[in-house]
Parts: sequence; C-alpha cells; structure tokens
Amino acid sequence: MTPTLVRQHLPRTGAVPRVDLRARARDWSEIQERMLLPLYEAVYERLDVGPATRLLGLGCGSGLALLRAASRGAAVTGVDTCADRLALARERLLPDARDARARHATRIVRGSPRDAARADVSAYTVVTALEPIGCLAGDAEGLGELLAEATPLAGRGAAVVLAGWGPPERCATASVLRAATGPAEPPRGAGTWRPADRDDLERVAERAGLRPDGSGRVACPFGYAGMDSAVRGLRSTGLLDPAITAADQAQVDKELTEALHPYQRQDGTVWMPNVFRYLVARTR
Repeated sequence: MTPTLVRQHLPRTGAVPRVDLRARARDWSEIQERMLLPLYEAVYERLDVGPATRLLGLGCGSGLALLRAASRGAAVTGVDTCADRLALARERLLPDARDARARHATRIVRGSPRDAARADVSAYTVVTALEPIGCLAGDAEGLGELLAEATPLAGRGAAVVLAGWGPPERCATASVLRAATGPAEPPRGAGTWRPADRDDLERVAERAGLRPDGSGRVACPFGYAGMDSAVRGLRSTGLLDPAITAADQAQVDKELTEALHPYQRQDGTVWMPNVFRYLVARTR
C-alpha cells in the first residue's frame, strides 16, 4: 500500500470532510506555507544546501521549501499525493527553470518515494520531511512509512531531516488548534490530538535505522492579516479535518475563531509565537 504523503492535509481515519481541495491548496500556498520558511532556511543553512545537493522533499506540498533549495542551486525532487498542491508547485518551480539543464534538475512527482525512484536512479544527498509532526496521533507512524521507502534512495551518510512541533507551552498555534477541536473531538485513535513529545523525532529516526546527527529549534511565528486569513490558513493545514469530520466546518470555524481572539491585535492582525524542532539524521 502506498503510504499517505500528505500527513496533515487529510485525516488518517478514512473519513474525509467535503471541502474545496483546490481552494484549500491555494490557501495553503498563499497564506500558510510561508509560516514555515524560517524552518526551511535554518535546515538548508545547517546542511550547506547548494549546487552539490540532490534533494528529495517528502510531502512537498505547493513547493516553497523546494523553491528555496533550488534558489541555492540544489537539484530538487518533490513528492506528494495532493494533486492540487502539486499543480501549484509546478507553477512555482518549472517556469523558473531558465534552461534545459535547470529543468532537468527539478522534478515534481505525484505518488510515493518509489515513484520518484522511477523518475531518477541517482542517489539523493539530502532527504527532507519538513511538514512537522507531533500533534496528531499516528503522524509519526505515517512518517516512518515514508522513510522506509525514501531512505534506500539516498546515498550512504546522506542527511535525512525530520521536523516536529515544539513543546506545547512554546507553540501558541498548537494550543489554539487543540482548543478548536475540543468540542468536536473524534473517537480516540489516529487523527486525534496528543501533546508533542520531545523525543518524537528521535524515535522515528531510530525505527527507520537512521543515525542522529544533531538537532535544532527554530522560531516560526504565525502571523495573519486578519481573522479570516488566520482561519483559512489554519484550516488549510488539514489538522482540523478530524474535528470537521466529527462535527461540521461551521462549528469548528466558530471554535477556532474564539480560540484565536487572545492573539488578535488592536489593528486586527493575528500573531502567534511558535517554536519548531528539526532533527538531522544520517543513513547508514
């Protein structure tokens, strides 16, 4: 079975709320994805991503992380299962390839890491899974499935980077999302909320047979022009899908708006401080 690449975009419970996936993908690309830009840049700086890098991005979404790596000269391959987000990734990346060589160095693949292997047999030097885990039960297992397919595509000693939510007390957004889902909490199981654990990433790396090689924390504040933008952006993550499935979107939007009010400033903007964590591991 092909593992689910879009861990936070769709619930792992089998039930999917009826949403406009194209509009959601656009909201992710235009509102939410940039919130993780400091995480992407910190990882690339630490690994000295550049022209010698062949990078495989798991769950690449609409491609901002790939775009930043490509701007450093890296050859990038992005893999995901969400057709609407991948369409946006192609818009971002492929028109910017200035010559045939650059276009050849950029690949956007719909499917699994195995599908990326069919497109290119060369070994990757960096594998990234930069969609943070740590708030939903089952997300670590989903990431483990991806790594089981992806790590054999990397060369020996290649860097594999995993990302996770930081401690709940340092992630205002996690607390907001948790409060928004409380009244519509689905049955206990995959897709339900849980507190982030500081050892989540190490456990995933260990199960994947990877060797830890350092970690870091990055401040990624979530800032929005207004309440509507904040609700649309947070909904686009898919982290609210289990609650929407259990109740309905109007109810969850109402709870989310109420949970966001303490973070709305006098000028109407919404600002939430967050800290995310990343782990660098190496293939053996």
